[in-house]
Amino acid sequence: MPTVSKEIEVAPGVKAGCGGAFFLVAGPCVIESEKHALFLAREIKGVCRGLGIPFVFKASYDKANRSSKASFRGPGLERGLAVLEAVKKEVGVPVLSDVHETSQVGGAAEVLDVIQIPALLCRQTDLILEAARTQKPLNIKKGQFLSPHEMKNVLDKALSQGNGKVMLTERGTVFGYNNLVFDVRSVPIMKSWGCPVLIDASHSVQRPGGEGVRSGGDSQFIPVIAKAGLAVGADGLFLEVHDDPASALSDKENSWPLKKLESLLVDLLRIRAAAEAAGEESSRSAT
Repeated sequence: MPTVSKEIEVAPGVKAGCGGAFFLVAGPCVIESEKHALFLAREIKGVCRGLGIPFVFKASYDKANRSSKASFRGPGLERGLAVLEAVKKEVGVPVLSDVHETSQVGGAAEVLDVIQIPALLCRQTDLILEAARTQKPLNIKKGQFLSPHEMKNVLDKALSQGNGKVMLTERGTVFGYNNLVFDVRSVPIMKSWGCPVLIDASHSVQRPGGEGVRSGGDSQFIPVIAKAGLAVGADGLFLEVHDDPASALSDKENSWPLKKLESLLVDLLRIRAAAEAAGEESSRSAT
């Protein structure tokens, strides 16, 4: 079994686990249209370029785990991958999306720079093995029903296929009915295995099934989760971003407004810089 890669080249110019820098994985929860995806990708890229933050565009082609059968799921595999390929070519950014079945992995690997395993499927052994065999970088989300310690078994499944390019994402843990809580200890625990760790500040504030036929959320706490996660060493930030969250077709309560993205990232850069300085000072004092 290979060792996990402490630094992963997600795509040219985008590295995970490379010391003090962090990168952003951001976009709408689900692909709403090609025009909308291209617009958001360009806008987020512009913000990140101005701040020197590497950026990976994310959007789901199919939300296979919506609360209600009537909920919008997205354009589907074929059309959704075509949209993501257009984002790669026209905007010039790497793309990430999630797979739900082993049959989707081959086609997705032809387009995606990063293959994501959704939190609710993180114990699906066959899915993880099939995704790992592509040798593409993987982002595996921690199931909200698991402790951070249990993700070591998940990581080992991917490593068993000779793929050390694995990232893990913290996205909250079930805390009673219709609520999640972010255990900040998850970040250092999962980083202790040597892999890059992301903090999903959007889904960590979700209220699963909280609105009956759909999930709710508390987006006002997104900055709190993001700041805490990056302060303790998360290598990347996963964030759902929308130009009009109130009209988003999925996860509207967990989406961060595009117009507020730059100010949030500026704050996060300052916090990360302060955390790095504190860490360097502690190291000097210890010697």
